Parts: sequence; structure tokens; C-alpha cells
Amino acid sequence: MSVPMLKIGAVLSTMAMVTNWMSQTLPSLVGLNATSPDGNHQRIISALYPGPDEGWQVYSSASEPDGKCVCTVVAPAQNLCKRDPRSRQLRLLTEQVQNVSQSMEVMDLRTSRDLQYVRDTEPLLRGVDGHIHTYTTNPRRLTKKGLQELKGQMSQLRPLLSVIDQYRLDLQTLAVLRGEVLNLSIILTAIQEEVGAYDYEELQQRVLLLETRLHACMNKLGCGRLTGVSNPITVRASGSRFGSWMTDAMIPSSDSRVWSMDGYYKGRRVLEYRTMGDFTRGQNFVQHLLPHPWAGTGHVVYNGSLYYNKHQSNILVQYHFRSRNVVLQRSLSGAGYNNTFPYSWGGSSDIDLMADETGFWAVYASIPNAGNILVSRLDPRSLDILQSWDTGFPKRSAGETFMICGTLYVTNSHLAGAKVHFAYHTNSSSYEYTDIPFHNQYSHISMMDYNPRERALYTWNNGHQVIYNVTLFHVIQSDG
Repeated sequence: MSVPMLKIGAVLSTMAMVTNWMSQTLPSLVGLNATSPDGNHQRIISALYPGPDEGWQVYSSASEPDGKCVCTVVAPAQNLCKRDPRSRQLRLLTEQVQNVSQSMEVMDLRTSRDLQYVRDTEPLLRGVDGHIHTYTTNPRRLTKKGLQELKGQMSQLRPLLSVIDQYRLDLQTLAVLRGEVLNLSIILTAIQEEVGAYDYEELQQRVLLLETRLHACMNKLGCGRLTGVSNPITVRASGSRFGSWMTDAMIPSSDSRVWSMDGYYKGRRVLEYRTMGDFTRGQNFVQHLLPHPWAGTGHVVYNGSLYYNKHQSNILVQYHFRSRNVVLQRSLSGAGYNNTFPYSWGGSSDIDLMADETGFWAVYASIPNAGNILVSRLDPRSLDILQSWDTGFPKRSAGETFMICGTLYVTNSHLAGAKVHFAYHTNSSSYEYTDIPFHNQYSHISMMDYNPRERALYTWNNGHQVIYNVTLFHVIQSDG
């Protein structure tokens, strides 16, 4: 009895030590336990490349006749890091760590199962031990019936031998794993010494510095024209097929909260997450229950308030998050509602509210303008219409729309193969047809809005919350 239990203790003790090393020491050696500011994952990855004094280059620059400076800045190619031999070493080490982790998980499951079996057979083993002790001290008490019972009990204990044999094999496997972990530790320590003991902290400081530079540079950039949409970045998979999610679109703002609104029909529940990181992990959120249900997915958060279309009406509602009260309701005169003029996917998407660098907007259609898309600039404090434009584009033929720098961009579909097909410039009351493709990864977009703070497109795609970075042709503002 004591021998198997000692082996069980040795296995569990060794597994605990190795698991503790894997969870604590290993991440610190490879730098996996370093954190980054929430909501900035993609920018931080980009920011890890050197700054202007370490290798950034301005590849071209020119001066227009009116004196404006036009610059094209190209960052180092993203495959530069792949050329570093340490990157390949770390990839190989990561694969080895994963193999060791999988082996540990298998052994952990098997040990737990076998330990339960040993516990279940312990009373039987104690009974056999007691009978043997009795018969040893007093052989005359051993009868034929007692001998048969003892044989039956011993046959029940026979599977315990295979469990003990498995423990012996596991101990040998653990010895091999110990050797692998020791080798990993030596290699990782050598890499750490080569990189420098404080290099990760220096990189983190560089990230913060470069992020500050990035924001300063973005603030200098004037409004631009959309020329490209990046590959999709899936932030999270949650909710139903339809919905919307957003951050505050007001510039400037330090508000890091994220809001999620699942569904398009008669919804009232709004989830508010403290940061983008919390939204990604689905934690640290509070719930707002709206007094009036919403219609569609064309909501927007602007200056701490949610603006949305009230169900079965063309009434716009302003709900203030901190006070948890409706502070304003106003009808959008003439606007169709209740699937009169929705986007191509339907879903009561008649009215779409949005904000960009130049103002607060409503996109809708009405019967007098034959269902073509109307763009109206609104006063966010009163929801009065300040100015309107008839784009001439049929709203039912649009997959989604979004505003960038006073230009309305229209996609030709909400399904796979969609592209930005049409642009209407409110500053010149003119339009043009475009051909800007983007990858509709999950094949059904029910919300697409531009966030001017992040200069990115937020989309709800078939139960996935996805971000696209955009490429704009900028004219850099200069004081001269």
C-alpha cells in the first residue's frame, strides 16, 4: 500500500513543480507576461519597429503649387523581424513548450483517473491486509471459504498492478520532460542574456513613446480620401448574427469604454465594458436597460451619449450613459422607418447615425426623394438638421455606409465579395464610383461604422466583432 501511494505523491509533486515553472518562469523568460495598453494591440505591434532616429525613412516628399507639403512615409517591412535568428529560435522553443504542455495535460488527466481508482480500491486493500494479518497470526482460522474470499479479493486488486506499472512509465516520462524543460531554460536564459536583462522594459517604454508620436502625427494629418481597407482583425466572437459595437466617436476624448448592442429588433440591453481589453475578454461590464427599444444597428456613441433610432418610428433618442436617462427625443422628419428603406440586408436599418472628423450625421431615405440615400448633418445637442444632401444612390442597393472626413462611402453588398462602390463628397456636393475591395471574412455584415478617433472601421459580421484599418490619402497641415 505504501509503495503505490509514495509513487503517486512523487508524480503529483513533480507535475506541480513543472507546471508551476511553465506558468510563471517560462512566460517571463520569453516576455509573454508583458502587458500592453488595452485597445491598442494592432498599433502596438506596428509601434515595435524603430522610431525616426532608429531607421524610419521618408521615402518621398513633394510640395504642391499652393505650398502644401505632401509626404509618403513607409515603415520597415513587417517581415524584418522574421530575419532575426532569435525569432526562429523562439518559434521552435514555443513549439517545444506546447509539446511539453500537452504531455503534461495527458499525464495529469491519467494520474487523476488512476488516483481515483486507487482511492476506490483502498478499503478493499485494507480488508485483504487485515485478513492476511489475521491468518498469519492464527493460521487455524484460515478456512476453505475464507481462502476463496481472499482469492476473490486479490483478483479484484489485480488491475492495480497495471496502474503501478503506468506510474513507473510516467516517472520515466517525467524524467525526460525534466530534461527538456532544463534545456529550454538554458536556451531561453541565453537568449535573454543576449537580448539584455532590461530590454523588454525598454521596448515597452519605446512602445508608449511611439504611440504618443503616432497620435501626434495623426493629429497633424488633415482629412483624407479613402484609398484602401486592410485585412480584417477579429476582436471577438459574441452575440447573434446581427448587432453593433462601438467606442465614443467624439474627438478629442479619453473615454476608453466599449459598448455592445446585440440584435436589431426591439433590443433594450446595452453592455458597457471598461476597456477594449475587457470587451475582448468579456469581463468588467455593466448593463444599461434602455427605456425605449431600438431599431436597426445604426447606433453611435458620441460625447458620452448613445444615439439610436426608436423602434417602429423615425424618432432619434439620446441616452446619457452616466445619468442613465433619456435627455432628448426628436423625429427625423420624413425619414422612412420599419424596413421602408433599409440597407440590402434588411433588419430595420432605415436610419443610420454616425460621426466623423467633420460632424454628426444621419443617413436615411424618404418617399419624396424616391428612396435615394439622404445625408444630413445634425446638431448633436438638439438633433436639428443643419444641412442635407441627396446622393442619388438607392438605399436598398447599399450594403452599408460610413462617413470619413465628410464623404459618405457606400458598399455594394453586405455579403462576401463586397467592396466600397460609391462615394459622395458633401464638401463639393459631388459623387464618384469607386472600386475599393475588402475581405468580408464572415460573409454577413450588419453594421459598419468609421471611428475617427481610431481611424478604423468597426463592423459586426455574423456574430463577430471585426476592425478594419483604413488607408487615407492625406494632405499634411503645415503652419507655413
